[in-house]
Amino acid sequence: MPKDFRRYIRRKHDYRRRKAKEEGYLSRAAYKLKQINQRFKLIKPGQRILELGASPGGRTQVLSELVGEEGEVVAVDLRKLKFSADNVRFIRSDIRELDVKSLGKFDLVVSDLAPNTSGHYSLDQAKQLRLVLEAYKIAKETLKPGGAFISKVFYGEDVEDLVKEMRKEFKFVRLYKPKASRSESAETYIVAVGYQRVANKSDKEKRGIKVEK
Repeated sequence: MPKDFRRYIRRKHDYRRRKAKEEGYLSRAAYKLKQINQRFKLIKPGQRILELGASPGGRTQVLSELVGEEGEVVAVDLRKLKFSADNVRFIRSDIRELDVKSLGKFDLVVSDLAPNTSGHYSLDQAKQLRLVLEAYKIAKETLKPGGAFISKVFYGEDVEDLVKEMRKEFKFVRLYKPKASRSESAETYIVAVGYQRVANKSDKEKRGIKVEK
């Protein structure tokens, strides 16, 4: 049986893919986010959330539902979003060209960024990690104190190094694989809670704090 046909059969019989279609979600990714939120309770009514890599909009739908009318979701992607709501603002942009200073502050930053895969895992993992680092940089610039960051990541040894670094700026950091993510996939999620900005050398100097040379 051809590989592409086997993939087609697997997708056709994917329970969560069928469930997403039945319940009106644009992708099975909606259930990954729901399971992450059920575990960590991060998304609440009235929050402002920045979503990076939002297309086609399955996660956006969940975020929109959970923040409610008083909240706002700012969704960013190069590809068009297939979902719209009064509490969703879509920005069509490459994240590296995003004017983050104009966005304001957020309670949560969610990233589902992923590269076009080549089939060579080490290469794809390295490319995806660069996107995670870009998203992390944006999160540090836009999160409110105490805010949270959720990012998809392709697991590798360097991911553990990133988690160690993030623990310097978040009170709680964990790798978590929701059940909705295929078991054979290397995809997992970094969940970081309680952002506490670490002052760098220039910040301390501006505040008149002596910095050791």
